Amino acid sequence: MARKPNYDYEKRKKEADRKAKKDAKREERQRRRQLGLPDEDDVVEGETPENDDAPGGEAVASAE
Repeated sequence: MARKPNYDYEKRKKEADRKAKKDAKREERQRRRQLGLPDEDDVVEGETPENDDAPGGEAVASAE
C-alpha cells in the first residue's frame, strides 16, 4: 500500500521557502540602501515615465 503524502509538511516547507526568499530580498534592499544604490524595483531599463502613456511607443514632449 502506498503511503499518504504529508501535505502539512509540504505546506510548511513551501511557507518556509517563501519566507526565506522574502527575507533575502529584504536584506538585499537594505544593503543597497546602505550603499546608496537605487532599488532594483525602482530602476527598469528601457522605460521612462514620459513614455508610459504614449500610444504606439512614441515619445511625448512634456509641457514644462
